[in-house]
Amino acid sequence: MSIRLGDDAPDFTAETTDGPVSFHEWKGDGWAVLFSHPKDFTPVCTTELGRVAGLKDEFAKRNTKVIGLSVDPLDSHKGWIQDIEDVTGNALNFPLIADHDRKVSDLYDMIHPKADDTMTVRSVFVVGPDNKVKLTLTYPASTGRNFDELLRSIDSLQLTAYHAVATPADWRDGEDVVIGTGVTDEEAHEKFPGFNAVKPYLRITPQPNK
Repeated sequence: MSIRLGDDAPDFTAETTDGPVSFHEWKGDGWAVLFSHPKDFTPVCTTELGRVAGLKDEFAKRNTKVIGLSVDPLDSHKGWIQDIEDVTGNALNFPLIADHDRKVSDLYDMIHPKADDTMTVRSVFVVGPDNKVKLTLTYPASTGRNFDELLRSIDSLQLTAYHAVATPADWRDGEDVVIGTGVTDEEAHEKFPGFNAVKPYLRITPQPNK
C-alpha cells in the first residue's frame, strides 16, 4: 500500500523502547515524524538517530513528536542505545518501534524489494494534527538524511497550513514568502498590504507570522 500526500496516516499499535505505543493516541493533536532506519548497529543509522536525539528541542518548538522504526527486535534496539550515545554524544530520547513482524513497515510501504527485500529504506512521514500525511521522503540505505532540511520542511508545512502562502526555493524561517495562487489580488491587498508583484502570478510578501 502506497501512502500519498493527504492520505490518512494509518494508525497502529507497536512495541517500542518506551513501551507500547498506539500511534494516533501517542501523537495527540500535534505534529509527528515517523521515520524508518534499515538496521540497528549500522554506521549511518547510528549517526542519524543521534542527530535526531540532539534536535529534541527543535522538534518540541514545532509541537512535533518523533518516532523511529526498524525491523529489528526490541532487545536489539535497547542494546544499541549506548552505542548511539557513545558515537554522537546524544542519548536516545524518542521511541524506537520494534517492527520485527513488519506490520508497520508493510502498512507504510517502508520495504522496497528492489532496494532490499528485508530491511526498511530510510522513509520519512510527516503527519499533521488532522492525522493526514503532509510530507513523505524516501532515501536509500546508503544516504543519511539531512534533518535540517526536515525541520525546514516542517516550518514550511506549518506556515502554509495556517496562512495563504507558499515558500519559495531554499526558503528558511523568517524569509519572504509567496502569496498563494488561490488568493485574488483584491484579497492579497487586504491580507498582505504592500506585497511585491514580481509577476502577476508571483507575489512576494514578508512572512506573515513574524
